[in-house]
Amino acid sequence: MALRDVLLSVAQTPHRLRRRALVTWTPAQELNEVRDRSGARMARRLEWYDLVGLGVGGMLGAGVFVTTGRVARDTAGPAVFASYVVAGVSALLSSFCYAEFAVRVPVAGGAFSYLRVTFGEFVGFFGGANILMEYVLSNAAVARSFTDYLASTCGVTEPNAWRVEVEAIAKGYNALDFPAVALILLLTVCLCYSTKESSTLNMVLTAFHLLFFAFIIVAGFWNGSARNMVTPGGLAPYGVRGVLDGAAVVYFSYIGYDSASTMAEEIRDPARALPVGIAGSVLIVSALYCLMSVALCVMLPYTQITESAPFSSAFRDKAGWRWASNVVGAGASIGIVASLLVAMLGQARYLCVIARARLVPAWLAKVHPSTGTPMNATIFLDLGSVHTYSGLCTASIALFTELQIVFEMISIGTLLAFYLVANALIYHRYAKVGATRPLHVLLFLLLLTLSSIGFSLARRIDGKWRWGMALFGAMSVAVVAIFHCTAQQGAAGPPSEWTVPLMPWPAAASVFLNVFLMTTLKVRSFQRFGIWSLVITIFYVCYGVHSTYTAEENEIVNAMIHDANADILS
Repeated sequence: MALRDVLLSVAQTPHRLRRRALVTWTPAQELNEVRDRSGARMARRLEWYDLVGLGVGGMLGAGVFVTTGRVARDTAGPAVFASYVVAGVSALLSSFCYAEFAVRVPVAGGAFSYLRVTFGEFVGFFGGANILMEYVLSNAAVARSFTDYLASTCGVTEPNAWRVEVEAIAKGYNALDFPAVALILLLTVCLCYSTKESSTLNMVLTAFHLLFFAFIIVAGFWNGSARNMVTPGGLAPYGVRGVLDGAAVVYFSYIGYDSASTMAEEIRDPARALPVGIAGSVLIVSALYCLMSVALCVMLPYTQITESAPFSSAFRDKAGWRWASNVVGAGASIGIVASLLVAMLGQARYLCVIARARLVPAWLAKVHPSTGTPMNATIFLDLGSVHTYSGLCTASIALFTELQIVFEMISIGTLLAFYLVANALIYHRYAKVGATRPLHVLLFLLLLTLSSIGFSLARRIDGKWRWGMALFGAMSVAVVAIFHCTAQQGAAGPPSEWTVPLMPWPAAASVFLNVFLMTTLKVRSFQRFGIWSLVITIFYVCYGVHSTYTAEENEIVNAMIHDANADILS
């Protein structure tokens, strides 16, 4: 591109932003002309049980082993199971919103596509970029955990025994994790080969992991005592506040169910399989997490639970089962492989669909005609060179990054994306296909968000915070009730399609809970999220908007040439 063209593009940036930032696509356009930009179609070979397996496998990673002990000891006490219930309800409500959108717009873009057809290109890109950040960082987190648990399986207790420390690199980033990178390489080959075979591998790994969970639950109850649930300090020694604070921490364990929505183009019966796969996997995992947390708390008083490797230490200290540490390590390693496989599957499809929208280079959208997989996006995200757009991505982060550095960046971006999807479902139902004016719907969403923020902040203020919670809580309910009685929603789709019942209450509750959980995060998380948001915005302004604007102009010119040729021939 010549310097003159670059300067012209920069000068036209405000005009192009006005043209592109709020432009929306219809579901029919997403399903046809946008999807055709990938060339070959993704192969439809998955069934509903594949989606359930992918959802369960994506969530049952290292999260429950990382968060349960810390929350039980320092935040919620034995009532940590209630924290999992609150987090599970929030995840379930979000999964309902995902499920309806996935049935309406059965493409591989997940939150990106749902937000783009509702709020426009920029909001879609902002939400999609945050989900991509969550995938890449959570992949780094579980990949780093894989080395720890694999070493534990072999009886090695030193955390960095299988890592190579380089003195020339800053501390915290200098422990090179080659086993994690090797795992990513192997999974990348599998994902490029076939989605169906990858799903089969996930089903096998998840089956073994479920047996491992069953062992922990049964053995925990067998060796435990109900007295430990109430002594010392009672069932909830930190009160309701501790349970709610714990919910925000354990929510990390639910990240991954949205991967099932990215399989929409590869499901044989999307209308039936997607709701079952997305919501069903959340229900199964919620039950397992609650039973796991209770099993841990009945084995030991919460004050004696260790923060690191809580299940291994509980079996060792309570039952004298030193060999259980090896079993926990083996089971966690299997779960991490399945979780990483599903996350890598989902992130490639997100990037593929973002590339279809021309917001990143179009070659990332290509689907390989033989395998029916987005091979370019898969290889780029997992193995890309440091000289490419996103550096080494998952592999480099897994190589260098400590877990604590990663965890703080994950929850806020994920919760914001889920918050946006819940808002999008309400707007789509009542404004885009309904009879209610868009301004009224936007005003409702604003009031609901503000009352949710007020409730959450009032809870954090000492003193008379209960009055503030009651006031803003009642305000939230009143806002939803008034909107429910006055707004008119359109038909959600054909009678055969699954829709969220009792709207707008489930989506409004999802908005409320996602806002609430976001406000429990530390200020440092918001600071880092602000930096990431600035990076996303700068990328969109400097590249994305110009790329989509130019692509649109080229399509218009090509269409005019085609019409002119047709007129000449006729």
